[in-house]
Amino acid sequence: MENIYDEVKEFLDKGETVAVATIVSTKGSTPREVGAKMVVTAWGEILGTIGGGCGEADVRREAIEVVRTRMPRTVRVDLLDDISSDSPAVCGGIMNVFIDPWWKEKESD
Repeated sequence: MENIYDEVKEFLDKGETVAVATIVSTKGSTPREVGAKMVVTAWGEILGTIGGGCGEADVRREAIEVVRTRMPRTVRVDLLDDISSDSPAVCGGIMNVFIDPWWKEKESD
């Protein structure tokens, strides 16, 4: 499997902007630890994971907006749904995810 950073470089070399989502803090039980990363393209393709499920889908939506605006943001992912709700988001914790846009500046001649 190709290194995720090699794939990111390919996107950047093509002039595309991607968003890098990194878990920066957690509280309680979460599917991944601090430092886990996920890359999202403008059309929503995902490289890597921050845990899957509803929380990852929320971050994916926010990441697409970050690509569009090129403005970073932090997203709070609440995985505290009531255990009886049958929600796949039930892990029992909260994670804060920083989403950073990456792009390559055009070289001037």
